Amino acid sequence: MDFEQVMDKCGSFGRYQILLLILFSCSNILSSLHYFAQTIISFTPKHSCVQPEIASNGLQIFHNNTLSRCSFIELNENTGELNMAAKCQAWEYERESGYESVTTELNWVCDDAYKLAVGQSFFFLGSVVGTISVGYVADRFGRLPACVLTTLMGATGDFITSFVNNLQLFSLGRFISGFSTDTVYMLMFILVFEYLSPKRRTFGLNIVSAVFYTLTLMISPWLAIWVGTWRHYLWVASLPALVVLAYPCLVFESAEWLLTKQRYDKAANCLRRIAKINRRQVDESVFEEFKDFYRNKTMEQAKFNTQKDTFMDMFRTPRMRKFTIILLIKSIIITVAFDIISRNMEGIGTSPFKLFSYTGIAHLPSGLTIILFQNYIGRKGMACASLFFGGIITAVTGYLLATLDPAENAILMAFMVGLARYGATVAYDAEAQYAAEIIPTSVRGRGVANIHVIGYGFGFCSSYIIYLGTFYKPLPALFISVLMLIGAALCLTLPETQNKKLPQTVADGEIFGIGEKWFFFSCFSRRRRQKEEQFPTAAVSTIIISSASKSGNNELNKFNTFTF
Repeated sequence: MDFEQVMDKCGSFGRYQILLLILFSCSNILSSLHYFAQTIISFTPKHSCVQPEIASNGLQIFHNNTLSRCSFIELNENTGELNMAAKCQAWEYERESGYESVTTELNWVCDDAYKLAVGQSFFFLGSVVGTISVGYVADRFGRLPACVLTTLMGATGDFITSFVNNLQLFSLGRFISGFSTDTVYMLMFILVFEYLSPKRRTFGLNIVSAVFYTLTLMISPWLAIWVGTWRHYLWVASLPALVVLAYPCLVFESAEWLLTKQRYDKAANCLRRIAKINRRQVDESVFEEFKDFYRNKTMEQAKFNTQKDTFMDMFRTPRMRKFTIILLIKSIIITVAFDIISRNMEGIGTSPFKLFSYTGIAHLPSGLTIILFQNYIGRKGMACASLFFGGIITAVTGYLLATLDPAENAILMAFMVGLARYGATVAYDAEAQYAAEIIPTSVRGRGVANIHVIGYGFGFCSSYIIYLGTFYKPLPALFISVLMLIGAALCLTLPETQNKKLPQTVADGEIFGIGEKWFFFSCFSRRRRQKEEQFPTAAVSTIIISSASKSGNNELNKFNTFTF
């Protein structure tokens, strides 16, 4: 009796799963506060150059060009000469409701604007180190301790950042914060994923993310304005993470992970306790049969393979290697696209706080889209379609930026930014579940973590891609749209995972979906099955006639005998 059969008896959607979803909602809130803190603390408002010496003489003369924010016309009182490009030493900011961001407090604008980009890039460097480390902890010591560790590390980084005053310490704080870039969300995602009924998995995971992640995202800018400074906002974003200290008292370790570590008694004990919480009466013989099944399976596998699965084993066989490389490339594309579209809120013709908050509602319909359509068109279809349409929307947004004045078309531009965020979020959410289902259970924690860390490692380039807009405004959007279309094409080479027994070992992963065509989509095959069920005689007759035309009457008689 395998895990899924025992899980059905213990209850795959009961009181324990509801508790998991509640805690998952907390993780979504923490993840949203943590990830988007880097955007909210760094908004750069409109600013102009102020020179105290000139102002004291009643003269304020500025360039009438794009350099007026960073330079001014300086009058040399001794010689009477004018310096047409003197560098600013002070600025006047048009703060949003008095909000003090890191750029306004530390004057990281003009010649010092690079400091913000450098400091924020350390966030992504930290994610590379942190996610690999957390992935190792997840597969070596368990999903639960890794979840607690990564959440507290991210909160510690944000808290440290709130006290710094220079680039070096700011970079250190962002580096530590980056340790939990996405693992706060993903590890709890895996725990819920493994214990939740496959039929309710898409709804449960995505409705929680859609509601709680979105609400936190929309409230965050106003929360920042309410507390007044970027330092106080980081306190608000980091201190709620202490709630994860209660997780070990409420959440059981992944039973599937325990099975891969041959801890059969502990896995059975987790399921036994879940059955008790869900008020299910399960005979003890079920758990004994469950343990014997996996002991025998391990012994059979040991005859052919004496080594335990590792992440590198995903590269040792041809099909698993192909899947892994494609998932890595897709992670890079989706992460870079999602980060740039979410962060690039300035110069669109309206307040970045309002734009960030209002377009954040796009996360809600994106979650509902996953819920309504993913089980219908399949994981592969959703991943491919979301990247394709997201790429088209982003390209159109770039075109409008190039041809229209954002200030005069602020509503239209905000609408297009919202659509772009919608497409990127659907692609991001679809990728999370799709990758988790393709990667075998034995390496799922480290596999998901490593695939995501590659994406976040390339997130280091996000600031530089945004910088391309200084040369040609729509260039970042066009660049991202091409990447998303490439990602859509790559989805066609992956197998469908819907309504299939997911691989538990790398060996299972190598034969998973074998024989499936690149153009296979579960929604089309479902329609074909339904049609054949409606007209079985017609379907068989078509086959028979086709066979007869090739083989003659004798073969037709043989086929008729065989078929009926």
